[in-house]
Formats: sequence, structure tokens, C-alpha cells
Amino acid sequence: MPDSQPFLLLTRPRAASQRFLEGIRAAGVTGIVPLVSPLIEVETTGPLPEMAGTTGLIFTSASGVQAFAELGGAVLPLCYAVGEATARAARGVGFSPRVAEGDAESLLALILAERPEGRLVHLRGTHARGDLAARLTAAGQPCAEAVIYDQPTRPMTDQAIAALRGSVPVIVPLFSPRSARLFAAAARDVNATAPLFAAYMSGEVEAALSGLYVLDSEIVLRPDAELMRKAVEKLLECARSLVDPGGSVKSYESDARSGEDPQATD
Repeated sequence: MPDSQPFLLLTRPRAASQRFLEGIRAAGVTGIVPLVSPLIEVETTGPLPEMAGTTGLIFTSASGVQAFAELGGAVLPLCYAVGEATARAARGVGFSPRVAEGDAESLLALILAERPEGRLVHLRGTHARGDLAARLTAAGQPCAEAVIYDQPTRPMTDQAIAALRGSVPVIVPLFSPRSARLFAAAARDVNATAPLFAAYMSGEVEAALSGLYVLDSEIVLRPDAELMRKAVEKLLECARSLVDPGGSVKSYESDARSGEDPQATD
């Protein structure tokens, strides 16, 4: 591949990054150089919680489903999943999940609308947002939580560092505030010079990248992997506009230094 093709930098845990890349390829997207450089990995820790009296489980990530299965957790008839990606993982190990719209608020609303009998358990990682179990319990729906996996950080790969220090556009999809903060810190640490294009899962994710100059960006309308893929495709077209047909990268440095977006319009 020519070196002038834009890079697609994937910073999620390796399995999630590979799934996203497979989706990009399945959509027929070409003309990118993929770089998988997880800034977060997933490690199953356990233990499983006490399940006596538990009538249903809540998963807010595919990682939680995987960890639960690895620890030998039993499939229960009632299961809630935050979104479709988590639901697919749950179906893969035998659950028939009730599926929310991809965020904690829609999951909370779904559970409170149905008011299932008995106690629920939220299976989560060390780093989680939303206080789901506490909010459900406060609203009259008994819910416990159990941390069954960790999400330790990882250093950026040499290939990713080289790309960020270069002049070829780098497109980075960011799915959580934590991953955005880690990416921003890593980019500053390596003195990134490449023109950056970012796709954000939410406005909260965008805010977590504060202080790092991004040439162009897209925020999806709702937490959805397919929408993120389409956002990346749109940014890819913008990134390609920086590359001359002869293979050189057009100048963007004066715009970056001034804080101006050369593609901005009134």
C-alpha cells in the first residue's frame, strides 16, 4: 500500500478493534492502513457474585459477557443488554437478552418500565460509569453489582507512534471518555504532528479529548457501531482530500497552528 494512504488507528481492546475493522472491510472500505494499538485491554478477574435470589443479569459490555462465560456463570432466563453489540455477545453464550438503545439511560428506562421480579445483578468492569445498580435500587428495583473484569491500560505501539509523528492523516474512532483521555495523553506524549480526524461515540467522548487539536470530527447520533463505521467512512473522504494524487500530503500546519479548520464554513 502507498504510504500516503490515511491510517485508521484503533485503540479499543484488541478483540473489539478487530470486530470494528472487520465491519469496515465488510462494508467494502479500502484505501486505509489499519493500525490496531489497544490503549485498554480486558482481563477477566472474577469472582462471580453470589447468585442466590438473583432472577436476572445486566450486561453493559461484550467484555462483561465474555468474562461471565469464562468464569462459568450460569445462563439465566432474564438478561438485559445495553445495546446490540452486547446483545450479540450474550446470545452467543446462550442468553435471550432484552436490549436497550446503547446507553445507560435507555437501559435504566427499559428495566424500570418492565420492573422484573426479584434481584438483578449488573456484571461490570473495574472502570464503569452511570451507577446503574445504585440508581435501580434507589428507584425500587433491587440490583447488586459485581466487578468481574479489569481494563488495564497499554502503551501505544511503535507503528501507531510513527503514524502520529508523521504527516499522513490519522483517523481514530473513540468509543468512551476513558479511551479518549488516554489517546489524548498518548498523542501529546509523542508530540503528534499528523492531521487527526476523530469519530466520537458521544459528546461526552468529544469533551474528554479537550486540548488536542483535531482537524475534523464526527459525533454519532446514538451509541451504535454501525453509525461509528459510517462516521469513519465520512472522515476517510475528508482525510483523502489532504493527499495529493502524486502521493504527497497537502500542507495543513498553518491552519492547525492558528486553530482554523480549513474545511469550516459559515
